[in-house]
Amino acid sequence: MPWIKAQTSHVKGIATEEFAKQYLIQQGLTFIDKNFHCRQGEIDLIMKDDHTFVFVEVKYRKNNHFGGATSAVSQSKQQKIKHCVAFYLHKANLNEYNTPCRFDVIALEGDINQPQVTWLKNAF
Repeated sequence: MPWIKAQTSHVKGIATEEFAKQYLIQQGLTFIDKNFHCRQGEIDLIMKDDHTFVFVEVKYRKNNHFGGATSAVSQSKQQKIKHCVAFYLHKANLNEYNTPCRFDVIALEGDINQPQVTWLKNAF
């Protein structure tokens, strides 16, 4: 399925997040929100898998010369996402200790119009 011809990193980000969203919907997840911002950072996609909230980091790399998309989710990035999730749950009046949550990574590599998809469930 052809997406916009990406020219800037912002446009690539929009295209890859939309691709990941549609991919996860096809896998049976329900879309909740995207690009949730807080002071510590951003959550790319928020989905639900049955009763579990799934917080998704989307990474795209044209090639894997520098470790690929999966290696781009650093420890500090993981911590920022966790802080954002705590804020999201608090804002939604959900208890962060009793709400089933999962952190996934969707890694897209190759041609931006037909990337290879790697879905890491419970990535961190």
